[in-house]
Amino acid sequence: MSATTFKPIEARPAPVKTDGLVAWIRFNLFGDWKTTLGTLIIGAFLLAILPRFLNWALVQAVWVPNFEACHVEGAGACWGVIVEKFRIIIFGRFPFEEQWRPLIATLLLCSLLVASCMRMFWKAWLGLAWVVVLGSFFLLMSGGVFGMSKVDTDRWGGLPLTLLLSSLSMAMAFPLALLIALGRRSNLPAIKSLCTIYVELIRGVPLISVLFMASFMFPLLMPQGFNIDVLVRVLAGITLFAAAYMAEVIRGGLQAVPKGQIEAAATLGLSYWQTQRKIVLPQALSMVVPGIMNNFISTFKDTSLVTIVSLYELTGSMSLALNSDADWRPYKIEGYLFIALIYFGFCFSMSRYSLWIEKQVNKSKLR
Repeated sequence: MSATTFKPIEARPAPVKTDGLVAWIRFNLFGDWKTTLGTLIIGAFLLAILPRFLNWALVQAVWVPNFEACHVEGAGACWGVIVEKFRIIIFGRFPFEEQWRPLIATLLLCSLLVASCMRMFWKAWLGLAWVVVLGSFFLLMSGGVFGMSKVDTDRWGGLPLTLLLSSLSMAMAFPLALLIALGRRSNLPAIKSLCTIYVELIRGVPLISVLFMASFMFPLLMPQGFNIDVLVRVLAGITLFAAAYMAEVIRGGLQAVPKGQIEAAATLGLSYWQTQRKIVLPQALSMVVPGIMNNFISTFKDTSLVTIVSLYELTGSMSLALNSDADWRPYKIEGYLFIALIYFGFCFSMSRYSLWIEKQVNKSKLR
């Protein structure tokens, strides 16, 4: 019987680290030769323009609100325009001495939106909090009580108006979109046709035309002496427009739910609405979270179009602040960069919140 010769197994290479900054850079920026080439090209482009941009934006920038200093040869970005016109950009045409009112209203609405996104506040009183905060928002903005001067809605503007239009339109568009999506999958021809016509009509025109119709054409159809506030008309137009697009996103999620689950629910004796509420909608909505959030972000940015109906939200207030002053008019680039930073902050926060929602709804699939 021959003796068995021991042969040791060759040492295997150490496992590659898959977490951390270095691993992320290796996988995302230098994963293969195509990715590496793209990284090098983009990196070279940034190295070419980034020093010049930083020199203009920071090193040679003028930070004091003095337009004469901005006119000096060799001066960079004139951020003094933001210091000078900050209150007009943020609060629009609201009376200067009363701008503490939109400030408090904006802080209340932002606090409510943040609380609504946190699970610890998902209680029964949250709905009451929405009623109280929105009531306080309109009370502070419109005034006419408690010694506050009356301010018409056409003088509301800036960031408060942007937040009001986007938050209310998204809150009202979601349940409407849900019903339209279910209607488009209904077995009743009348309901299905009505929902289909609505979606195709709204999607067939740009938002700017919807706002134009709501602001200028709709009052012509009303009885003599009957008038609806322009803010309400614009809010309704944005809501109807957003609901049509969101309905198609939700309908995509409804189609992705296996038909066998609906048949199983019918076998168990569940009604139509019980099936939708307990089985279909939880799965459908969890699959289309990115699409719904994309619609929310789009609606938030589309509020900038209300300038066409003389409602000066954030973008309109910036143009109003600079166009009315010849000394600061040449520095629109700085103004647009400032409001772009505000838009980016809100949109980036919504996108990160969307990722958190996706992780929460996907926990059940990891079990």
